[in-house]
Amino acid sequence: MTHSKTTSKTTRGLITSAIVIGILSLQVTQAAAVSARVRMACISDYFSYCSQHRVGSPELRQCMRANGPSLSKRCVNALIAEGYVSQSEVSRRAASLGK
Repeated sequence: MTHSKTTSKTTRGLITSAIVIGILSLQVTQAAAVSARVRMACISDYFSYCSQHRVGSPELRQCMRANGPSLSKRCVNALIAEGYVSQSEVSRRAASLGK
Protein backbone atom coordinates (compact mmCIF):
# COMPACT_ATOMS: atom_id res chain seq x y z
CA MET A 1 0.00 0.00 0.00
CA THR A 2 1.36 3.41 -0.88
CA HIS A 3 1.88 6.19 1.59
CA SER A 4 -0.96 8.28 0.15
CA LYS A 5 -3.45 5.39 0.43
CA THR A 6 -2.40 4.72 4.03
CA THR A 7 -2.67 8.41 4.88
CA SER A 8 -6.06 8.61 3.19
CA LYS A 9 -7.34 5.61 5.16
CA THR A 10 -6.02 7.07 8.42
CA THR A 11 -7.54 10.45 7.66
CA ARG A 12 -10.93 8.89 6.89
CA GLY A 13 -10.77 6.95 10.17
CA LEU A 14 -9.97 10.09 12.14
CA ILE A 15 -12.74 12.04 10.43
CA THR A 16 -15.24 9.26 11.11
CA SER A 17 -14.22 9.16 14.78
CA ALA A 18 -14.52 12.94 15.06
CA ILE A 19 -17.99 12.86 13.49
CA VAL A 20 -19.17 10.13 15.88
CA ILE A 21 -17.84 12.01 18.91
CA GLY A 22 -19.41 15.21 17.60
CA ILE A 23 -22.79 13.54 17.18
CA LEU A 24 -22.62 12.06 20.67
CA SER A 25 -21.62 15.44 22.09
CA LEU A 26 -24.50 17.16 20.29
CA GLN A 27 -26.94 14.55 21.54
CA VAL A 28 -25.63 14.98 25.06
CA THR A 29 -26.20 18.72 25.03
CA GLN A 30 -29.72 18.13 23.78
CA ALA A 31 -30.49 15.49 26.40
CA ALA A 32 -29.69 15.02 30.04
CA ALA A 33 -26.02 15.65 30.68
CA VAL A 34 -23.73 12.65 30.52
CA SER A 35 -20.20 13.20 31.79
CA ALA A 36 -17.26 13.16 29.40
CA ARG A 37 -15.73 10.37 31.48
CA VAL A 38 -18.76 8.14 30.93
CA ARG A 39 -18.98 9.04 27.23
CA MET A 40 -15.35 8.06 26.64
CA ALA A 41 -15.46 4.92 28.81
CA CYS A 42 -18.76 3.63 27.45
CA ILE A 43 -18.68 4.60 23.78
CA SER A 44 -17.92 1.08 22.53
CA ASP A 45 -20.57 -0.39 24.85
CA TYR A 46 -23.06 2.17 23.56
CA PHE A 47 -22.41 1.16 19.94
CA SER A 48 -22.42 -2.55 20.80
CA TYR A 49 -25.69 -2.60 22.73
CA CYS A 50 -27.73 0.60 22.74
CA SER A 51 -26.95 2.88 19.79
CA GLN A 52 -30.59 2.86 18.73
CA HIS A 53 -31.33 5.11 21.74
CA ARG A 54 -30.59 8.82 22.08
CA VAL A 55 -27.74 9.67 24.47
CA GLY A 56 -29.11 10.78 27.83
CA SER A 57 -32.57 9.33 27.18
CA PRO A 58 -34.45 7.15 29.65
CA GLU A 59 -34.45 4.42 26.99
CA LEU A 60 -30.65 4.47 26.85
CA ARG A 61 -30.37 4.21 30.62
CA GLN A 62 -32.79 1.27 30.55
CA CYS A 63 -30.84 -0.41 27.74
CA MET A 64 -27.49 0.04 29.51
CA ARG A 65 -28.99 -1.34 32.73
CA ALA A 66 -30.43 -4.34 30.85
CA ASN A 67 -27.02 -4.99 29.31
CA GLY A 68 -25.15 -4.34 32.56
CA PRO A 69 -23.58 -7.81 32.82
CA SER A 70 -22.13 -7.40 29.30
CA LEU A 71 -20.73 -3.88 29.75
CA SER A 72 -16.98 -3.42 29.86
CA LYS A 73 -15.31 -3.03 33.24
CA ARG A 74 -14.08 0.41 32.14
CA CYS A 75 -17.65 1.53 31.44
CA VAL A 76 -19.04 0.09 34.67
CA ASN A 77 -16.29 1.77 36.69
CA ALA A 78 -17.03 5.13 35.05
CA LEU A 79 -20.76 4.72 35.68
CA ILE A 80 -20.04 3.99 39.35
CA ALA A 81 -17.57 6.89 39.69
CA GLU A 82 -20.04 9.35 38.18
CA GLY A 83 -22.96 8.12 40.31
CA TYR A 84 -25.09 6.62 37.53
CA VAL A 85 -25.08 3.28 39.37
CA SER A 86 -23.92 2.26 42.84
CA GLN A 87 -21.14 -0.18 43.61
CA SER A 88 -23.58 -2.11 45.80
CA GLU A 89 -25.99 -2.58 42.88
CA VAL A 90 -23.17 -3.75 40.61
CA SER A 91 -21.95 -6.17 43.29
CA ARG A 92 -25.46 -7.44 43.95
CA ARG A 93 -26.13 -8.07 40.26
CA ALA A 94 -22.74 -9.77 39.81
CA ALA A 95 -23.44 -12.03 42.78
CA SER A 96 -26.85 -12.97 41.40
CA LEU A 97 -25.19 -13.97 38.13
CA GLY A 98 -22.48 -15.95 39.92
CA LYS A 99 -19.65 -13.62 38.82
